[in-house]
Amino acid sequence: MDIKNIKSLIRMVTQTDITEFELESGGEKLVIRRGSETVAMTMPLAPMPAAAPLAAAAPVVMTAEPVVAVAVDDGFEEVTSPIVGTFYLSPSPESDPYVEVGSVVEKGQTICIVEAMKLMNEIEAEFKCKVVKILKENAEPVEYGHPLFLVEPL
Repeated sequence: MDIKNIKSLIRMVTQTDITEFELESGGEKLVIRRGSETVAMTMPLAPMPAAAPLAAAAPVVMTAEPVVAVAVDDGFEEVTSPIVGTFYLSPSPESDPYVEVGSVVEKGQTICIVEAMKLMNEIEAEFKCKVVKILKENAEPVEYGHPLFLVEPL
C-alpha cells in the first residue's frame, strides 16, 4: 500500500462520520481512528525476513485531526498545525502572504499552507479572528500541534 492511497483513505475518513476504519490487505494492516486518537499504521503482519532491518517493523503514526485553536492566558488563541510538514505563508514565493499581523480573517479563509510530502494542505481559520502574531517563519518545518499563529477571536 503506497502513501498516496493511505492519504486518500485518511482524507475520506476525515470527511465522513466514520470514527474508525480498518483495512487488511496483502499482509499489511491499516487502522485509522478519528477524534483524539492517532492514525496508526503497522506493517507487515507476516514475519519479516531475517535480512530486513528492525526499523521497518516500527509503527508509523499520522494524525487525522482538524486545526485546533488553543486558548492562551492573555485572551488570545494559538492556531496549531494539524499535521507535520513545512509552513508557508503564501501559495508561491512570488505571491502575497495569505495573512499578515493585523489581518482580520473570516471563518473558512485560508491563513497558510502546510506542505506534507508534496501535498499542499490549506489551513483555514476556524472562526473570525485578527492575527496578532505569526509564530513560524516561512518555509520552516512544523510538527503536529506546533503553534502557527496567535489570534484574537472577533
